[in-house]
Amino acid sequence: MRQELQSLPKTLAEDVARNLVMVARLLDEDPEAAYAYSKVALRLASRVAAVREAGGFAAYANQKYSEALAEFRAARRMTGSVELWPVMADCERGLGRPEKALDMAGAPEVHKLDKAGQVEMRLVAAGARRDMGQLDAAIVTLQSPELASNSVQPWTARLRYAYADALLAAGREQEAREWFAKAVESDRDGSTDASDRLAELEGVEFTDALDEDEHEDEHEHEGGHEREGADERENDVVKPSAEDGEED
Repeated sequence: MRQELQSLPKTLAEDVARNLVMVARLLDEDPEAAYAYSKVALRLASRVAAVREAGGFAAYANQKYSEALAEFRAARRMTGSVELWPVMADCERGLGRPEKALDMAGAPEVHKLDKAGQVEMRLVAAGARRDMGQLDAAIVTLQSPELASNSVQPWTARLRYAYADALLAAGREQEAREWFAKAVESDRDGSTDASDRLAELEGVEFTDALDEDEHEDEHEHEGGHEREGADERENDVVKPSAEDGEED
């Protein structure tokens, strides 16, 4: 990306770079802010492929799939790379065109992808099958050497998770439980909520310890008032209020 920005005047390149850094920093935690920074970068340097790609991902994170697809296509025309092919297909899904996503999954471009890209394309194709109500086909689509492998790769957790989720959607709960457990084992950076899904299937319920402590504090506080009221009545320190009613 730095190399691409060298085609710009130095001051402009630095301004664009700052905005791209903010896109990367905010994309997960604040996608709307990331999108705003990407629009600035696009306004400054729309002829730089890296800027178009960043704009595509920012739009994608905000579910602006038509805009994202346009940016990805522009970046691909500029570079000739097929790297963005899977996310472009997922944009087609987001636009309600799963059939188009499946067409892209069978295109020659897929064979030019690296292993990670091919796994990503498989995930998108399975999602398209589910969009079309083809649950069994989605399960079969995910069955692959990468899924069966015992080695843990960057894509392993997501692939296992998708497979478990498809099994669960098809009513195969026991198998889903097993694959969610496998997803947990391979999810070293917490990229999925497999542990929560597994706990849900196991019937485990979580409570917020902070809320529980606050509830106990409130109970003790109320109990203290009740005790004080009782002591006052026992010692005849105060007369009962109108709300308490008269005592015999």
